[in-house]
Amino acid sequence: MNKVLFLTPPFTQLNTPYPATAYLKGFLNTVGVPSHQADLGIEVILKLFSKQGLGKMFTDLEASDVALSDNGYRIYALRKEYLRTIEPVIGFLQNKNPTLAHTLCDRNYLPEAGRFAELDELDWAFGTMGIQDKARHLATLYLEDLGDLIQEAMDPHFGFSRYAERLGSTATHFDALHESLQAAETLISSFLVELLEEKIQRWQPSVVCLTVPFPGNLFGALKCGQYLKKHHPHIAVVMGGGYCNTELRSLREPRLFDYVDFVSLDDGEAPLLNLLEYLDGKRERNQLKRVYARTEGKVLYYNNAKEKDVAQRDVGTPDYADLPLDRYLSVIEIINPMHRLWSDGRWNKLTLAHGCYWGKCSFCDISLDYIKRYEPVTAALLCDRIEEIITQTGQNGFHFVDEAAPPALMRDLALEIIRRQLTVTWWTNIRFEKSFTPDLCQLLKASGCIAVSGGLEVASDRLLERMKKGVTVAQVARVADSFTQAGIMVHAYLMYGFPTQTAQETIDSLEMVRQLFEVGVVQSGFWHRFAMTAHSPVGLHPAGFDVQRIGPDFGGFADNDLYHDDPTGADHDLFSEGLRKSLFNYMHGVGFDLPLRKWFDFKVPPTSIPPTYIERSIGDEVPYAETRPNAQVVWLGGTAELMVLEDIVVQAGPRSASSPSSAGKNNGIKVRERKQKVKRAELEFYSKKSHWTLKTHVSLAEWLLGTLPVLALDAEGVPLSWQQLKGSYEEAGLGTFEDFLQSNVWKALRENGLLVV
Repeated sequence: MNKVLFLTPPFTQLNTPYPATAYLKGFLNTVGVPSHQADLGIEVILKLFSKQGLGKMFTDLEASDVALSDNGYRIYALRKEYLRTIEPVIGFLQNKNPTLAHTLCDRNYLPEAGRFAELDELDWAFGTMGIQDKARHLATLYLEDLGDLIQEAMDPHFGFSRYAERLGSTATHFDALHESLQAAETLISSFLVELLEEKIQRWQPSVVCLTVPFPGNLFGALKCGQYLKKHHPHIAVVMGGGYCNTELRSLREPRLFDYVDFVSLDDGEAPLLNLLEYLDGKRERNQLKRVYARTEGKVLYYNNAKEKDVAQRDVGTPDYADLPLDRYLSVIEIINPMHRLWSDGRWNKLTLAHGCYWGKCSFCDISLDYIKRYEPVTAALLCDRIEEIITQTGQNGFHFVDEAAPPALMRDLALEIIRRQLTVTWWTNIRFEKSFTPDLCQLLKASGCIAVSGGLEVASDRLLERMKKGVTVAQVARVADSFTQAGIMVHAYLMYGFPTQTAQETIDSLEMVRQLFEVGVVQSGFWHRFAMTAHSPVGLHPAGFDVQRIGPDFGGFADNDLYHDDPTGADHDLFSEGLRKSLFNYMHGVGFDLPLRKWFDFKVPPTSIPPTYIERSIGDEVPYAETRPNAQVVWLGGTAELMVLEDIVVQAGPRSASSPSSAGKNNGIKVRERKQKVKRAELEFYSKKSHWTLKTHVSLAEWLLGTLPVLALDAEGVPLSWQQLKGSYEEAGLGTFEDFLQSNVWKALRENGLLVV
């Protein structure tokens, strides 16, 4: 039987493993195929940023004739300080010696170079940062200084989250990659192959699978393949991942197969099973699934297998075994609390649904399988996987990496998490759907959701409609406000340069963004330059978007990024720096009063957006939508105790003629008083943060006392639907449900944790 080794080549993330290998290992577990995995990215980083690794770098640098910049020479001159401090700093970033934070923060321990110049602008922010966060940010700048030296003097391809990205981006021809792969080894590539050899010796695989999610992983993957072909030619090398799925769908370059044997497209489970059967001699080559291979010198595509893709319910639970989960680095590149989630903390990666339930955005690769085939799984199965991963990793943080998490499934997942009493911290990607009501956002928060990221894109209603985004700026503002009011952070993906976008629309988009940050409903964002891709509606039908494709020429390798001419739009590249700089300031809570023209070094039009547009949009009442009969009613307001009290009520009794002696008083009428005992109820509630009472009549209080525990998901079974709640109320003889909805009791319950989702 084949033994499989999954590898993630340099570089992806410092703080957590990229999930592709864990996904596939988890699947192979379900079919009894032995496998192992390694993240060569984090291992190369740890080997490089060690006393031994930096020592070798400084020794090599001393023996070279490289002319260093002033900043580079400063780092080299302080090499003894870097060698003394590197391993304690790495341990701190691995959360192994937190007390070092005090020493890091006094600014006398770390050697400082160019990156620390940024602190002059950020000193104000440290007042809002804890000492651990401040120390983590300083340690990150320290590493980035070293990274600048490595890139300047040792390996121009280096980047902490990418390696030789330029070679993999828009690589229509293979020549530049092939030439670079023939060059002499660098310090980083030599560390890479040393670690690769260790894995081969340890696990003795017969198949090595290389995941290439991004252009910045391609060169590292091919270096691995090159080494394996030279030193272990008996090992079959398979390459797959997001880069292959989007860039290599028209592959014709035979030289690629000097480094790998197979290139697999789209979901890897079924193609990998077929490949393993082929390598075991149990399947013909022409019966493979979505695989490129070189046959008699030509690149051929094999896709004649009869088997369907593996259903999401059958792919198994991601398996993080073999990965050094306690050795990843939590860094803080930007102190914004939302933005840091991408680099700080160890997040287990999981997917709620395959594909995108919307699947219409004109800038997105909606023609490809990873977007167009939407297949959700159940909340129960997701929670089973969550529990299994928590047991396996000891970590309860989850990043659901969906293209766009479906609101209904997020609701069901939140209900299941609460029902199982799991402690989970999670965040995900969304669309700013109106389905995200304030009630749903509060439910998500109660289940452990801390943040969401979603596409506001161009922040222009005309362009949002043109790109078929399905939202308006006002709707985004209201949804973002609902999340923020629930205590969930919001990150906005922003885009500029969409076809026909004018300078006026770019400035108006920036004003929308400024207002969103100023009113506090968006906490983080990032501007992306629009890129036309071959598999998006814009790339497939450019004339329909008033642009013209002008390149690049396809040279047999990658075919995804397209060059285009936008004759009716602005010169979009002019706006890049101003948009970046303004957003950086907005994310740090400053610069709101600065006129928009101040961010640019050229003349821009004044905004046409009213200064209170976002504020008014949030305050606008949306048309009332009748509650769905199958909506679920949830109680988050804590437990209640019932007290029944008796009050003595004095009432006037019957009147009678008075005696002669009292004539003239009370008009001759005597009033008799009658005392009556009246019961009233008081419900006393205790939640995690508050204590409050609700006074009502006994019958309603008793009904609430029996109903609220069911709504709190403490009981087994499904919580009550809106229709069931209405029926229960009216069957109890308490009156009409519509009158109850207008009562002060209902209002008090809604204010204290009664949700309709």
